[in-house]
Amino acid sequence: MKPGILVISHGSREAEWVRLVDQAVEAAAASARVPVYSSFLEIVEGRLIQDGIDALEQQGVTDLFVLPLFISSGSTHVDEIGQAFGLPPAAELEGDLGTFRVNAKVHYGMPIDDDPDIAELLLSNIKPLSIDPEAETVMLIAHGSKEKVFHERWQHGLNQLGERLRKLGGFAHFATAMLLPDQAADHLRALQEERPDEAVIVVPLFLSKGYFTNTVIPSRLRGLDYRYNGQAMLPHPAIERWLERRMTAWLQAK
Repeated sequence: MKPGILVISHGSREAEWVRLVDQAVEAAAASARVPVYSSFLEIVEGRLIQDGIDALEQQGVTDLFVLPLFISSGSTHVDEIGQAFGLPPAAELEGDLGTFRVNAKVHYGMPIDDDPDIAELLLSNIKPLSIDPEAETVMLIAHGSKEKVFHERWQHGLNQLGERLRKLGGFAHFATAMLLPDQAADHLRALQEERPDEAVIVVPLFLSKGYFTNTVIPSRLRGLDYRYNGQAMLPHPAIERWLERRMTAWLQAK
């Protein structure tokens, strides 16, 4: 038996997005001492999931830990990747990835969801925006999903992470919103009507800066009063620690 680890993230046309993910995976892999491959769901040609499977099996890997580097188990991508590895779907939504060619025994991991290190990461991102935490609400905004099962998973994770962040930073309240469905502006307006004396700090839950952090969130909230710096999760050592913990836990369990 030879273990190996396949990390899967979404992928982007932006080279810096890919570089930051690769950098985090490479740092975490240094302690794994087994073959590790950073692959992408789409866009990054030559580095797709099947490319990663093939590369690891060519190195003799017979026991494969698949680690989805995604924000939430509510991501439909996480489910469709699992389906392509032979796992049953979480809902009636069928993925379009087909079935991967894989000979190794596959162990499918979980995405980030709620995690203490991630809450600390988010707090460090918004520290420059916070003046008086006891008079501030943190509003987490994530991609989300319209599909019932996945929407509920997104909401559960956001609620847990929001409360963790609130306690950690000493904020008055937390709130959440998804881009899918389009909740951000309505939820922010409701916050400001309910608590007009509290400032709102918007916290994006995205792995790396890009279209959603730079364009979508500001456009959805145009004309509203809030604090925002668009800081994403990468680059930050907390992502490396999360990857390393998941890899180490799996290897130690073997």
